Amino acid sequence: MQDSFERVDASLISIIFAIAMLASWFLGWRRGRRFPSLPGDDPDAKFIDASVVLLGLLLAFTFSMALQGHDQRRSAVVAESNAISDFYTCATLLNEPRRSELQVLIGDYARQLVKLPFEELTTQQEKEENQRCLRAYSQMTAIVDKADADGTPIALALVNTLNNVASTNALRAAAYHIRTPWSIAVLLFVAAVVPAFLIGEKQGARGKIHLSGSLSFVVIVTAVIFVTLDLDQPHRGMIKVSRESLERVVHSMDR
Repeated sequence: MQDSFERVDASLISIIFAIAMLASWFLGWRRGRRFPSLPGDDPDAKFIDASVVLLGLLLAFTFSMALQGHDQRRSAVVAESNAISDFYTCATLLNEPRRSELQVLIGDYARQLVKLPFEELTTQQEKEENQRCLRAYSQMTAIVDKADADGTPIALALVNTLNNVASTNALRAAAYHIRTPWSIAVLLFVAAVVPAFLIGEKQGARGKIHLSGSLSFVVIVTAVIFVTLDLDQPHRGMIKVSRESLERVVHSMDR
């Protein structure tokens, strides 16, 4: 179910939310017209207020979760960039020919990451990327082992920075799979539809349509839902994680 939900674009889901809210408002207005309220009689106001407050809390909670996931992806990319930079710095302290061999491998590894479309990888592409990383780690490990055999004094630092490159790569890959559970999106849908219905019912019972206010409510809620879902869809969303840190590392290697 989660995978199916992920394949649906955030804009389409937001449009469905908006249509559902407008339809609920209209149904509520029709029902309110059938049961008009007397002047001063407003027993349902507290339910409308409570449902709107609950919707606001749920929107804030869901947006916070989505934003946290986006921040984790951004932090993971920065951590991986720093790990690659540290490993490259250690490699510059080796004697030839190990220095050049390791620098070439690290440079190729970093350039491939810059070109890699993190947000658009399919399952098969992720498997191929994992295999490529494993081959790169194997080659780097072999050179570090040779440097250790040559008696380099920084063998421990080389091993630690290489391990850090591998761990941050796994951390970044895992961060791109962080999702808000689909059940929360369903709950958000219900929380958005119910107050729209109650607002329409109240307006119908009073015989007054506040079109601008109702539309503004739907537009604002839909916009918040779109941004939240877009943040929560790293493989499809418009909001992307910057690769500036990786690009700076590659640029420093090319100088």
